[in-house]
Amino acid sequence: MRIVVTAKYVPDINTERGFQDNRVVRDAGEGTLNELDENAIEAALRLVEAEREAGRIGPDDGEVIVVTMAAPDGDVALRKAFQLGVHRGIRVSDDALAGSDYFGTAAVLAAAVRKLGEESPVDLVVTGMAALDGLGSVVPTLLGAELGLPTLNLAKKVELEGGVLTITREIDDVTERISGPLPAVLSVTDGANQPRFPGFKLIMAARTKEIEVWSPADLGLDTAVAGTAGARTETLSAAPRPERAEPEIVTDKGEGGVALADFLIRNDLV
Repeated sequence: MRIVVTAKYVPDINTERGFQDNRVVRDAGEGTLNELDENAIEAALRLVEAEREAGRIGPDDGEVIVVTMAAPDGDVALRKAFQLGVHRGIRVSDDALAGSDYFGTAAVLAAAVRKLGEESPVDLVVTGMAALDGLGSVVPTLLGAELGLPTLNLAKKVELEGGVLTITREIDDVTERISGPLPAVLSVTDGANQPRFPGFKLIMAARTKEIEVWSPADLGLDTAVAGTAGARTETLSAAPRPERAEPEIVTDKGEGGVALADFLIRNDLV
């Protein structure tokens, strides 16, 4: 069982967001592993553990590989992934990849998955439901299209039996149960599991564990499909969110309902 998890290095959501050339500034020391990707890592680890417990693979078989596309600062995300128990970490890095949009990101990640597949077959690619810096939620589908694989998105529950992946997902007021054969692409929600807490041994080992660095040339990838040059979307402007207006406080002396109705009408809320 060989699973690839795609992960992203994102700015800490508790820090101030900055923009330069209409792109998010990613300062060293202020980034982290995308929180929703921790659910993807947990899902991958659990699938491997379940296959071992069922005797379908040996006790030492099964591999979870995390791939990220980032500058060297992105190693922070891979170190966190190592702490959670992944076996191998790969960073795809090149200045030409800066400014990649969703399509370029999917093309690069797909190329990395294909390269891993040349080493040994990849059974499953797992992603989080979104990256917290962009919240586009489209990379899993684009990745599946790039790889030509069945794509099962927004899983809340994941089951694997006989080479068939089955997920349960909740969309609006509907619960769906869908299946697809491996190899496949899977995205999981933050309700799919509770990521494990890193143990001391893994935390210490993660500090020195090797991170592989691949370039577009290593992937046989034309950089024209990614980066600013290959972007199909463009950010025209970016500005800080306006300050919120001070709240209007009304002391109810028997006419609170009237004041509320006036407020709703005045702000075209009814």
